[in-house]
This record gives sequence, C-alpha cells and structure tokens, in this order.
Amino acid sequence: MGKLDKIDQAAAQKGKGVETLWQFIKFIVVSLGAFVIQTCLPYLIKLPMTQEFLQRPYDIANLGIYTSAAAEKAGMATTGLGLFIALTASNILAQIFSFFVNKEKTFNSGANTKVVFPIYIVFTIALIAFSAWLQPKLVDVLMPKIGEGSIALSGAICGAIQFFLYFPVDKILFHKKKEEKTEEAQA
Repeated sequence: MGKLDKIDQAAAQKGKGVETLWQFIKFIVVSLGAFVIQTCLPYLIKLPMTQEFLQRPYDIANLGIYTSAAAEKAGMATTGLGLFIALTASNILAQIFSFFVNKEKTFNSGANTKVVFPIYIVFTIALIAFSAWLQPKLVDVLMPKIGEGSIALSGAICGAIQFFLYFPVDKILFHKKKEEKTEEAQA
C-alpha cells in the first residue's frame, strides 16, 4: 500500500468532512497540472501556424463567439481560427488529463468509465464552449494591455472558472469507491 493510499484511509477514518477536504487538496494538485497544460500548450500548438492562419476569420454557427470578422466590426483586436484551435485543443487535453487522474487518484473511484466519461464529456463540452466564447474575448481585451501574456492570463481565468465547477461534478460522478484488494481476495 502506497503513502497516498494510507493518507486516503486515514482521512476517511476521520469522517466525511476530512475526507472531502483531502480530496479537494488532491483536486487542487491535479488542477494545477491541468492549468499548466491549458496555459502553456497553446503556445506550442500555435508554433507551426502561420500568422494568416492564426488570424483567419471563422464562424461557429453564429453563436455569438467573437470571430476575427466579428471582432473587427466591434473595433477589437482579432483572434482567428488558429488561436481558437490552439486554445480549445489545450483545454480539451487538460480536461482529459484531469478526468483520468481525478478518477483514479483524487477520488479513488471505481465508477464505470463507460458511464461517467460520456457525462463528463457533455459537461466538459459545455464548459469548453463557454471558454471558447470567453477566452478570445479576454484575449481581445487584454492584448493591448499585456500583449502575448493575454493568452496565458485568459487561459488562467477560464481554468479558474472550470476548477470551481469541476470539483462538485467530479465528486458526484466519482462517488463509487474502488473495492479494496483485500476485500476482492476474500470474495
């Protein structure tokens, strides 16, 4: 049994409140990993993209998402298709990382992945759509003030919003605990 398992058991023995606090602490650590992915990865993803592609106008079913063309009409700086792809792809990868690490390590869950992953995906798509709408707006507002750092700061803001929404959802989805190996051996 590893140190993390021993701490998990000790926290569980002290009651639900302590166990939830310990899960929240682990959730914070996992979220920091996802934060690094979501904040830094767009820079790597956009490296091979041309400036023209980064600023290429796009339209997502007229959902009111600020595209380059819509931003220009509003008198804002442009954020194009390439940047949208870089920001959204890094967000997706960060959430996939979070799902599996939180399921296994934070909540020690035996929940059926085939059942909870689709639910998580639907919730994630909603949050990613929200971030895909918000993040380019934040980049447009912040770019004149802080330049390229606006990409990182906008990712951090969207990541913070997601952090506070994901913990309760994960707590519900991953409520089923893994059975202990000793219990399985006895069966």
